[in-house]
Amino acid sequence: MEIVIITGMSGAGKSLAIRAFEDMGFFCIDNLPPQFLPKIAELASATKEKISRIAAVVDIRGGELFDDFKDVLQELKKDDRNFKLLFLDAHDEVLIKRYKETRRKHPLSHEGDGSILEAIQKEREKLEDIKRYADFVIDTSTLLPRDLKEKLFEIFVQQKSKEAMLITIMSFGFKYGLPLDADLVFDVRFIPNPFYVDTLKHRTGKDPEVKEYVLRWDVTKEFLQKLFDLILFLIPNYAEEGKGQLVIAIGCTGGKHRSVTVAEELKKTIENQGYKVSIFHRDIEKDIKG
Repeated sequence: MEIVIITGMSGAGKSLAIRAFEDMGFFCIDNLPPQFLPKIAELASATKEKISRIAAVVDIRGGELFDDFKDVLQELKKDDRNFKLLFLDAHDEVLIKRYKETRRKHPLSHEGDGSILEAIQKEREKLEDIKRYADFVIDTSTLLPRDLKEKLFEIFVQQKSKEAMLITIMSFGFKYGLPLDADLVFDVRFIPNPFYVDTLKHRTGKDPEVKEYVLRWDVTKEFLQKLFDLILFLIPNYAEEGKGQLVIAIGCTGGKHRSVTVAEELKKTIENQGYKVSIFHRDIEKDIKG
């Protein structure tokens, strides 16, 4: 029996996610009160594997019933139920834009002054403790619907045939905000910046000339060795504790040069140890500011 509980911020893509799980062959339930989760698991077990995989959305649409969600999760863990908690998130400005485009009401818009931003902030407060229980956190701020579907397929279908955890390396620019789904964040803004070299500023960290510039410095070489040692120490220990996903974020100012080169080097090093790694350069296509 496999149970995936989907939760997270309203507007972050839970409806898209539940449709993706349906396409993957899960028995899907939307807007399930959390108190029903243990009973659903019992009933599914009684079907003698006729229903072997369940995906259920549990979120603040449940109103006061949602207040018991944390206690239910603790009960499920105590009973050693085979479940994973998927938390979908997005930046506030992205959520506001999505609500304005769809003209839908936020579930908490009736509270406070009725503004979308206040409703989002209230929801974040309610979900703060729940997010800590998540096995997987996905930031959908920059994801297209097909990207989210592919990511879910990679985690919940392809990963079943892999022994190693799902490792994602992401480069990003601090000027565009921290990635919400990162487990580990490393700041490489101390490395000399190719942006200030006229022949390099309009290139990216994937270009050989920029890569050579970033990697030539002693400080870069020393940092990479320490970074490689740390990551290769952490991965098997995380895996032993049952962690299914590891997102490593490398950030520089604009996410085009230094972070991209370092992320690519880290990917090669981890892959050389036999792990499956995906890489995502979040801000590489944005305007060039270093």
